[in-house]
Amino acid sequence: MSEASPDHRAHVYPLRVYYEDTDAAGIVYYANYLRYAERARTEMMRAMGFSSSAIMAHDGIALGVRRCNVEYQRPAKLDDELRVETCVEKVGGASVDLCQIVRRDAETLVVMDVKLGCMALDGGAARLPAAVRQAFEEHTVDEAKE
Repeated sequence: MSEASPDHRAHVYPLRVYYEDTDAAGIVYYANYLRYAERARTEMMRAMGFSSSAIMAHDGIALGVRRCNVEYQRPAKLDDELRVETCVEKVGGASVDLCQIVRRDAETLVVMDVKLGCMALDGGAARLPAAVRQAFEEHTVDEAKE
């Protein structure tokens, strides 16, 4: 599991834990972290200048999760204020590798390594459109650039 440090290129998505997110003990149900990560990726893409609906309509493609490795380190609880930090780690011809970290203040709760795959709406593989690829590349965390 990678754990990206907070970086000026990281997208930060704030959220609060609601009752609907938790079990009877007030602990966030594990699958809800995947929902938080999806929302954060969606908002990151919007901040980069494109939306899922726009690339579906304009380019006939979608970005789907191909792989997600999750390490649960600490639980979040009812009413916690959290943030999901999303860092672009690598951009390929048809894929994007991300690290998404859910934090409560400075405490790391969950670390997710996510690979997005580009696919045509008919289900076949597709390459990333040039503008989408460029947007992701501009947000790539690369220690060589620093």
